[in-house]
Amino acid sequence: MAIKHTWKFFRAGGFDQVQLDSGADLMAIDELDQKLWVALACPTTGLEFDSSTLAFIDTDHDGRIRAPELIAAVKWTGICLKNSDDLLKSASELPLSAMNDATPEGRQLLVSARKILANLGKKEAASITLADIADTEKMLEQTLFNGDGVITVDCAEDDVTRMIIQDIIDCLGPEMDRSGKPGVNQDKVDQFFEEARIYYDWMKQAQNDQNILPLGDSTSIAAITFQAMESKIDDYFTRCRLAAFHPNATSTLNPDEKNYLVFFGQDLNSTSDGIANLPLAEIGADKPLPLKCGLNPAWASRMTDFENRIIKPLFNEQESLNEFQWTDIKTKFAAYTEWMATKSGRRVGHLGFEHVREILDGKKREVITALIERDKAYEFEFNAITDVKRLIHYHRDLYKLTNNFVSFRDFYSRKDKAVFQAGTLYLDQRSCDLCLVVENVSRHAAMAGQSGSYLAYCDCVRKGSGEQMQIVAAFTDGDSDNLMVGRNGVFYDCKGRDWDATIAKLVENPISIRQAFWSPYRRAVRMIQELIAKRAESADQAATSSLVSKAETIERGAAKGSAPTPPAAPAKMDTGMIAALGVGAAGLGGMLGGMLSGFLNLKAMMPLGVLAIMLIISGPSMIMAWLKIRNRNLGPILDANGWAVNAKAKINVPFGASLTRLAQLPPDAKRDLVDPFAEKKRPWGLYLVLLAIVLLGLSWTFGKLDGILSSLSPKITSSWIIHHKLPLESNATVSKTEPVAEQKR
Repeated sequence: MAIKHTWKFFRAGGFDQVQLDSGADLMAIDELDQKLWVALACPTTGLEFDSSTLAFIDTDHDGRIRAPELIAAVKWTGICLKNSDDLLKSASELPLSAMNDATPEGRQLLVSARKILANLGKKEAASITLADIADTEKMLEQTLFNGDGVITVDCAEDDVTRMIIQDIIDCLGPEMDRSGKPGVNQDKVDQFFEEARIYYDWMKQAQNDQNILPLGDSTSIAAITFQAMESKIDDYFTRCRLAAFHPNATSTLNPDEKNYLVFFGQDLNSTSDGIANLPLAEIGADKPLPLKCGLNPAWASRMTDFENRIIKPLFNEQESLNEFQWTDIKTKFAAYTEWMATKSGRRVGHLGFEHVREILDGKKREVITALIERDKAYEFEFNAITDVKRLIHYHRDLYKLTNNFVSFRDFYSRKDKAVFQAGTLYLDQRSCDLCLVVENVSRHAAMAGQSGSYLAYCDCVRKGSGEQMQIVAAFTDGDSDNLMVGRNGVFYDCKGRDWDATIAKLVENPISIRQAFWSPYRRAVRMIQELIAKRAESADQAATSSLVSKAETIERGAAKGSAPTPPAAPAKMDTGMIAALGVGAAGLGGMLGGMLSGFLNLKAMMPLGVLAIMLIISGPSMIMAWLKIRNRNLGPILDANGWAVNAKAKINVPFGASLTRLAQLPPDAKRDLVDPFAEKKRPWGLYLVLLAIVLLGLSWTFGKLDGILSSLSPKITSSWIIHHKLPLESNATVSKTEPVAEQKR
């Protein structure tokens, strides 16, 4: 009974991830339930990972790495190595002693590796590297026979064979040899000789039947001329038969004189519009077709070709063509047309019958096939080199890939960048580590916006080389006040190269609870600023309009010689409006007084009251931000790039702060707080606030404030009413002391 592997898991991103700490863990990943894998598929492009390694793993070459392909790569590597723990070293050199000579696969790889080193003059080397493989591939690529089953023209040993190989390339297209030169493989050779045989048999049929080629080798060219004139000559003889059928039809079948009026006043030539539509010649009962005179000018040159290529070879020199001869010509070319409809081997037809016959004679096909077999004899050696190269790649990269596929340890440990992280973006006094390369911004944003993260899509350009790319950066700490489309930053890729980065698109989501706390106040300040700006603009426009209007009035009065109209007296405020303002002011004063009284009654709890007010204002915004931030998910960002993320990989507040770092002064830095360009002004507002607080505190201390606040609201109301001599409502009451107070006032 097989012993099940014992797994270890670590908690990160809000979910459990498998811990791959040994070769045994790697070799057992096929036993791990794929529901526990962080990813089930990833693309082979857009990753900071060796593309050759990914190409080896992607056995179906569909551009995606799936779980079964990764498992197969791990299993094969385990068979070829003695100790699977060697994968944890991620070393670029593969020691020969690490290859498992106890398995057929490992033993063959060891033999191949030693042969490679021996060919390079490194027979005593203890390890092999990718540089050794590259040198060997360069050496073998220069050889004529390199094991790929493709031979080039240079492989032929005589001129005839070279010519046939080139004919195959020209007719069927090339197969690229491992050396990069065009060549042919066995499939192309078989296809070429098969088509050559079919074409030869088809041409042989015409050679044996004179009716098919009535004009010999000139038949094909003559057939083109025949097809160009067939319908027009048929039209002519059909009209002549109709004229013979009814004598009165002759005048109708020939164009009426009125039809020629359209040509009056024009500079005509044989290509003028309308002439080609007229009959080929004058119509008459059973009249033969003239070949010399009386032909339609638009068809004269084509009739000359018809006469030279068809009539003269068949009937010698003559002045006209009768309908019987025309029928004979059609019969002869009908056999040719039927034969052409069965044409086979078209792709080799341009070589010609004689050349194709020379190709098929002798044993040229067997000679070329022998060259291909000779090339294939090196296939084993080249495949062995490829397998050694694959093992070196897996020995170096497989452990890192599994820790970025089965789990996201590199991403959540923050010790090294994950394979999907393209670099770091510096912008707005922040560095963003969660940056990915994207191919289509609109398509990516449609999916990635569901991650709950604040995303900035940037166009990146390297001015020196002209390289361009697009990235998406996640801002997971700070605020968004200074982030906008068009802002510039610098992006450093994983190779340390710098790119000019410009924000092209933003997907807005809450960044931090700190920003959410201050957002209501910032919105209020922004609203007040906009309101003041609008009022100021409106007042400016009104003043300008009034000034222009008065200037026009004065100008009109001066023109009439009369004195300017004096300005109208200011309108008096309506009594009802005054009353309404008084009641409103009284209500507002009472409300403010009640609020202030309640606040001061808190006494020692006043700081808590201030905190409560701030929470009432900022609480909803903070709650909404907290709900979104705690659910930030890495999955949609990766899925939009072609991944198949199998877990809800969260980006909480502490982890987000590690992905986006804010600017901070060094711990030992000295700071001078004096700004020589700061605005010089006295803090009168601060003085007044402090004075008000001191007075309120003294009043409260001596018990005077309660009485003042209790009578503040009624006094304000009655003072307004008495001052403006307003009638009292039937249910209104006024304190006896109020008139006295009013008189004293």
